[in-house]
Amino acid sequence: MAVPAEFTGKVALITGVGRVGQVGHAIAESFGRAGARLVIADVNGEALAARVDEFTAQGFAVRGAAGNLTQPEAARAAVDTARASFGGLDVVINVAGGLLNYGSALDIRVDAFQRELAVNLTTTWCVSQAAIPSLVERGGGAIVNFASVAVLTPQSQMAAYSAAKSAVAGLTRALAHEFRDRHVRVNAVAPGTLRTADNVAQMGEKGARFVELSDLVDAVLFLASDAARAISGIVLPVTGGEG
Repeated sequence: MAVPAEFTGKVALITGVGRVGQVGHAIAESFGRAGARLVIADVNGEALAARVDEFTAQGFAVRGAAGNLTQPEAARAAVDTARASFGGLDVVINVAGGLLNYGSALDIRVDAFQRELAVNLTTTWCVSQAAIPSLVERGGGAIVNFASVAVLTPQSQMAAYSAAKSAVAGLTRALAHEFRDRHVRVNAVAPGTLRTADNVAQMGEKGARFVELSDLVDAVLFLASDAARAISGIVLPVTGGEG
């Protein structure tokens, strides 16, 4: 996988980096290989510490920021870590989130619905709100959010998740418009079903149309890079034709 050289010396905050083999881990590793200095965030402090050790062993400049990113204080702490350790912030990748509720919309309790919104939308809101002033201070920067193929086509049994990710898409467009004159670009990716260990274990290889994790990583790197300097406010499907 070719990586863009312009991340050398840049500072990237990436959320949802606790678990090996999952999306956040792959994205953080790729930014580190591309020369970025990393601040990685996750709610699981023990797993996050292991990722810091792993990336440090690979020669990356990396700091961890453990906390619940549905809370503004945790989001601000992650941004403060970037400022204190590396002098600022250039890139934010809002990976933290996930599918929590699968089943009929009639069976999902309101507290479960609110939790789905919190882990997908509120985390993106809190981190973006905390990070944008630092991006502006650097003369601009890039945010890449995570929507889903569920935003693009109807998905049965996934009403809460679809609502949360659709809200992420709307937030992406609104922030892109509001901060375009301050040179902050905000885009999102909308992945299809990714080939991760969890997905393969649940779905098996037969009959599933997987998107390779490396293809998603390349799309994120592109949107965060100077090669996408004229692109803001889009939701980019990374679906391999799904949906």
